[in-house]
Amino acid sequence: MLWAAVSAAACATASAQSAPSRGELLYTTHCVACHNTQLHWRERRQATDWGTLKAQVRHWQARVLLNWDEPDVIEVTRHLNDTIYRFPQTGDHRS
Repeated sequence: MLWAAVSAAACATASAQSAPSRGELLYTTHCVACHNTQLHWRERRQATDWGTLKAQVRHWQARVLLNWDEPDVIEVTRHLNDTIYRFPQTGDHRS
């Protein structure tokens, strides 16, 4: 009985830790068809800091008519920054 309770708690913790962020969900749903990780690692990438990364997210979501609001743009930018770019945190990065 104790083992079942411990096992259930471990599963709940694992599920909470692996839940994707809103930014990851938006990126996976709308962006990965055209943008793979090679794009982000290319030599002449357009994003050079937090501001230019956010500008690129804003540009491409508008280009494909996603109509994301500013919080969505920030969430996708945050996801990309946390998983790929790792630019210093500035401005609205953690808002």
